[in-house]
Amino acid sequence: MVNPDTTISPAKIELANRLFFRLYQCANMLHKTGTRAVEQEGLTTQQWAVLGALSRPQSQAGVSIGELARYLMVSRQNLSGLISRMERDGHVAVKPDGRDRRSRVVTMTDSGRHVWQVLALPKIHAYYGEILADFSINDVTHTLHYLLKVLGNMQRLDEAWLTPDDGAGADAEPAAAV
Repeated sequence: MVNPDTTISPAKIELANRLFFRLYQCANMLHKTGTRAVEQEGLTTQQWAVLGALSRPQSQAGVSIGELARYLMVSRQNLSGLISRMERDGHVAVKPDGRDRRSRVVTMTDSGRHVWQVLALPKIHAYYGEILADFSINDVTHTLHYLLKVLGNMQRLDEAWLTPDDGAGADAEPAAAV
């Protein structure tokens, strides 16, 4: 475990506490309001994230469960249940990887692509518009910059906390829930 920096000022601690609590609240509200935005399509924010990841050009041929888990920063276990439900609903297909039979590859089905592109994306874009209505392009750019900085620091800390018993290495996954 990494020892906390004991030189941080009380003012910075207070601001950090507020910041991380607001991030927590934002994550919860994203899940709540984002799911409402796409619930008529039978999606949740977790499924929205999976379809978004699978819609990227580099994912067109499919993505292994491990790669998808790393990209979404979730555990394989949590992703497996989600993928199973999405496969049942016809949004994704799962097949063995031709190069490594132990690995499974996830692709978006034609039905999933229709749900994503035709039904969900217009509602997601409207959701973004509502949430960011009073943000300028600069506001969004700066917010993204700082969130990426926080995320990078969290990833570094996560890697520092891994021990050989945690299964550190190429297949190690963060334990965040989907």
